[in-house]
Amino acid sequence: MESIDSVSITILFGAVLVLAGIMSSLVALRFGAPLLLVFLLVGMLAGESGIGGIKFDDVRLAYTVGSVALGLILFDGGLRTRTATFRNVLAPAGLLATLGVLIIMALTAPVAVWALQLNWSEGLLVGAVMASTDAAAVFFLLHAKGLRLRPRVSATLEVESGMNDPFAIFLTIVLVEVLFSGRQAWTSIALLLAEKGVIGGLIGWAGGHTMVLVLNRLVLPQGMHAPFVATGALVTFGLAEALHGSGFLAVYVAGLIVGNHETRAHNIIVTFLDAATWLAQIAMFVLLGLLAWPERLPQRLLPALAVALALMLVARPAAVLICLAPFRFSLREKLFISWVGLRGAVSVFLASIPMLVGLPGAHFYFDVAFVVVMLSLLIQGWTIGVAGRLLRVGLPRIDVRARRTELDLPGTLKHELVGYPLVAESPFLRRGIKPSWAKLTLVVRDEHVQTPEEAGEVREGDHVYFLAPPDRVQALDRFFADRPMQASPDAALVEDFFVPADVTLGALAEIYGLTIPPQDAGTVLADYFAAYFIKHPPRPNDAIPLGPVKLVAHTVTDDRVVTVGLQLAEPEPLPRTVWDRAWIRLRRASRRVMARLRRPKP
Repeated sequence: MESIDSVSITILFGAVLVLAGIMSSLVALRFGAPLLLVFLLVGMLAGESGIGGIKFDDVRLAYTVGSVALGLILFDGGLRTRTATFRNVLAPAGLLATLGVLIIMALTAPVAVWALQLNWSEGLLVGAVMASTDAAAVFFLLHAKGLRLRPRVSATLEVESGMNDPFAIFLTIVLVEVLFSGRQAWTSIALLLAEKGVIGGLIGWAGGHTMVLVLNRLVLPQGMHAPFVATGALVTFGLAEALHGSGFLAVYVAGLIVGNHETRAHNIIVTFLDAATWLAQIAMFVLLGLLAWPERLPQRLLPALAVALALMLVARPAAVLICLAPFRFSLREKLFISWVGLRGAVSVFLASIPMLVGLPGAHFYFDVAFVVVMLSLLIQGWTIGVAGRLLRVGLPRIDVRARRTELDLPGTLKHELVGYPLVAESPFLRRGIKPSWAKLTLVVRDEHVQTPEEAGEVREGDHVYFLAPPDRVQALDRFFADRPMQASPDAALVEDFFVPADVTLGALAEIYGLTIPPQDAGTVLADYFAAYFIKHPPRPNDAIPLGPVKLVAHTVTDDRVVTVGLQLAEPEPLPRTVWDRAWIRLRRASRRVMARLRRPKP
């Protein structure tokens, strides 16, 4: 009977934990970093030394759950990374994820040797465990703190966080083997790293293409696409590890391939993985909290504080400044990338590997990593928003509230059916414009389905359905938001965005929250281009800066712009002197005057 009761209590505890994870998403944006710490503390309080009294020392189970969680998190990171983004920042992010990890390990090791009284091999192991940034923690906290970064900064952080985990895991496993079995030649270590990387990359490539093939060629039952992809990611991870490759690199590569191919139910898969990775992260944090012994942590506090400060203030900034020196990043961007190198569950997970193999004194590494992670989340996690605003690398966040309905169309991969209710405040209802790539297909009015021709002019209370490419649905949300836009545009929403050139500047400004002179509100985009380019007729790819965006001539017929694209404009460098600032003001004023003079008279 007692065993039945214990099983029931375990089920109850697990169900309450999952429920807490689901409900925590409602307060995630408000609490930020402390919310991640809550689950570590929950595990500690539920453990043997806490009020829960649960005796948990199953390192293998914690390692297994952590591997599954990290596999899903890395797959989700690859799934969201565009190939163009990956190519554009591959060089800087790749250097940070490889050379940067080595620099951090090398600069952290001496402090660990001095503060923790270790030998050099043990100090290097502490450095390797601490060298990886936590992708899930970084992007959750950026989201929670309301930061929307410039595309180059965001993409560099995203790709680095996905790529440096496999490399840090390589180094950790190799150093554990060195400590466990004695010295190994550096040539054999390099060959081992190369073997894991090549095998992991090949299996990830094959696994990603297999998932794309199954999604598009086989007719899976409704609702099974997302579970299939999540399970396929774990199969890819397990196969790579079984063949002595890097499972973590394999799932990241597989996610890149799946995310950059047209597949069925793409948005459903992304939404499902959002929930799966969030719950997996919660489970990993709680189990790692159960493994911690609170009575040992105060003994490690001061040495771990020295390691954490060296990591945050010396090792990470040095790695960023060295690795990004060949690239065109401003000092402010480099400082911000340095500060956002958060340590999270990945470091604690890596610190459990010495315990898994029975390395002498293995609990020492775990305790130090646990304290460093808590300090990183508290110090860096709580100040990410402040750092972004002080360094001026972020833009105000945009929350578009649109009630969207999505329907996957079995006959095509290039479009899906997206529906919205028309509310009085929606820009579509007020302005009547839509992107050129969205086609109005159905109108539901008073519970009757009508074609656009039958419905005529749409009105408040209608439900409208569009055919739109799956990867552009988020941009379509703006036209059906239930309140006007008040912030500057997001790069993810203006990419590949086109409108007809007979749209007025005022209508475009309302959609994207742009600030324009009142006298220009009624000017159509085609006339605006004609007035701006007075020396020659507008040509394709000609651009006009308009606050945080650029208007780009996409299609030109008979010297007149027909369609216009939007691009996010890069910020101008900060002026260094009073004369620089005066010159920029004068240049901007002259542009406004010339644009007014070029405007055709009615």
